[in-house]
Amino acid sequence: MELRHLRYFKALADSLSFTKAASRVHVTQSTLSHQIRQLEDELGQQLFDRIGKKVVTTEAGELFLAFATRALKEVDYGIAMLKPTGSGLTGKVRIGATHTFNIGLIPECVAHFLAKHPTVQVRVEELAADQIAAKLHAGELDLGISYRPIGPTPLWFEPLYNEEMVLVVSASHPLAGRRRIRMVELHQQRLVLLPEYFATRTLLDDCFKASGAEPVVVAEMSTIAPMLGLVLRMQIAAIAAINAVPPEMTGLRMIPIESPTPIRTPGILWRTEGEKAAAVQSFAVIVRKTALGNSLRQAGPA
Repeated sequence: MELRHLRYFKALADSLSFTKAASRVHVTQSTLSHQIRQLEDELGQQLFDRIGKKVVTTEAGELFLAFATRALKEVDYGIAMLKPTGSGLTGKVRIGATHTFNIGLIPECVAHFLAKHPTVQVRVEELAADQIAAKLHAGELDLGISYRPIGPTPLWFEPLYNEEMVLVVSASHPLAGRRRIRMVELHQQRLVLLPEYFATRTLLDDCFKASGAEPVVVAEMSTIAPMLGLVLRMQIAAIAAINAVPPEMTGLRMIPIESPTPIRTPGILWRTEGEKAAAVQSFAVIVRKTALGNSLRQAGPA
């Protein structure tokens, strides 16, 4: 099936006249009749009844018309958006993101997106993962940027990449000179971590348990920035993703963790039902490209 088959079918279904439809799509009546017959053969269904000089759609033709109309509308809209003379995307993109992604990824993506589509309105909310899921499910957000949910969810999670978490200490910390550290070596180490209701904390607790380590959690904070501020002021360590540590925050050392290495998977959260607006899909494309580029830079040369 080719796109022209759909256009010929739509023209005939709208006009119910081979003469008018052929004129509309700029082909001869014989060509139009031949193409419609090809489409009917491929579908295995008769789409039109030819009664004398009259043409009427069959039940199958009426059913197929709705789908063909929607497909052509989407294709034509996409073509218009790609043309230099196109009016550009419009509408609104509503994004929910956790704190970690609001530090660098989201501002970078929004800047690229608005430079390309200045007429689209972007709204970003910084929310906890469970709040993002709830607002997506309620239709109050178009997409979420978070980590892979733990447990079943009615949402669809699109993974972007895997990221390792690292131990973050100040330059004066006794572990600052280490190139790597095993999880078991964090036994009785003084740490500041996210509270227990965060999925990331659950991941870390599982890693501690697997290695037999029991760190001393002296403080819990719900965002990364104050955790890192505390690390700079005390002989205390934190565990965070590399991209959560701002490059301008000097005086910190990041140490890879192994045996086991805590790994999180950032991604895009989507509702499973409903159509995605063109502006939302365009923003998602930028998120994918930016996230991939960031992950490659973090990995460094092979």
